[in-house]
Amino acid sequence: MRIVLWGTRGSIAVPGSKTIRYGGNTTCVEMDLLGEQKIVIDAGTGIRELGDELLARDRAVDIHLLVTHIHWDHILGFPFFAPIYIPETRIIVDGNIRGYKGLKTLFENRMGDGFFPVKFDELKANITFKDSLEKEHRTRIGETDIDSIRLHHPGGGLGFRFREESKTFVFLTDNELSESSWEGCNIDDYVRFCKGADLLIHDCQYTESEIVTRRGWGHTDTARALALARDAEVKRLILYHHDPNRTDEDMDQVVAGCREWVERERACFTVEGAVEGEIFL
Repeated sequence: MRIVLWGTRGSIAVPGSKTIRYGGNTTCVEMDLLGEQKIVIDAGTGIRELGDELLARDRAVDIHLLVTHIHWDHILGFPFFAPIYIPETRIIVDGNIRGYKGLKTLFENRMGDGFFPVKFDELKANITFKDSLEKEHRTRIGETDIDSIRLHHPGGGLGFRFREESKTFVFLTDNELSESSWEGCNIDDYVRFCKGADLLIHDCQYTESEIVTRRGWGHTDTARALALARDAEVKRLILYHHDPNRTDEDMDQVVAGCREWVERERACFTVEGAVEGEIFL
C-alpha cells in the first residue's frame, strides 16, 4: 500500500509563499494497492496535478475514485483532471451520496449549464458510478478490504478504512469528534473503527481555543484528534485538512504542541502535519 498526499488543505485552496511547505491544494489522496489497483480519495484541487502525473506515466489511466462528500473543496478539481478527457481512461466512482439523487447526477450538474465550459456527457473517459460504500459500508478492490463509516459533518460524509495484508490505513477528513453526534457516529464508534491502525489521517482543522466558537462546523480540534489516536492505539497520526488561514509557521507550532502532548501523556504514537507531496509506504 503506497499513499501520496496531493492535497492537504481544508475549505479552499490557498497556494502561496506562506503555505509552500504544508501545501495549499484541497483534499486529494492517491493510493497504489496490491495487484496494481489504484484508488484516489476525493477530487479537490490537488487532483489536477495528480492527473498530469498519471498521464505522464501511462496514457491508460484506470482508477477508483472514492468520494468522502461533495462539498466544493472535495470535488472542485474534477473538471481539471486531465484523464477524464482521454478515451483510454476508466474511472469507477463510489462514496457518499446522502441528500442527492446519486453521485452521477451530482457530477453531471457540476459541469456545463454555466458551471463549466464542458458538459459531463462530453467527457471521453469511461466513468461508472457505484454506491457500495454508501449502502453496504464495505467493498473490496483487488486484495484490499475497504470499510466506510459515517462522518460527523454538515450534510454527511464517509470515512474509509483500508486493510491490505497486515496493514491498516484509516482516512477521516471533515469529521467533528463530539459527544453530541447530530450527524455521523459517536466517539466510541470512531475509536473502534480506527483501532490498531498503522496510519490514521484525521481532520484537525482547529486548535482547542478555536473550536470553542466553531462547534457544529464539522471539523475537529487537536485535543480530540490526539485523544482518538491514543484511545484507538494507532501507530501514526497525520493532522489533516489544515485551516486555510494556517501558515507554515502556524502549522509548525500546532505540530510542536501535539508532540508535547504525546510526550506528556506518554502516548505510543507519532504525530505530524500532513505535507503535500508526502508519501507513505
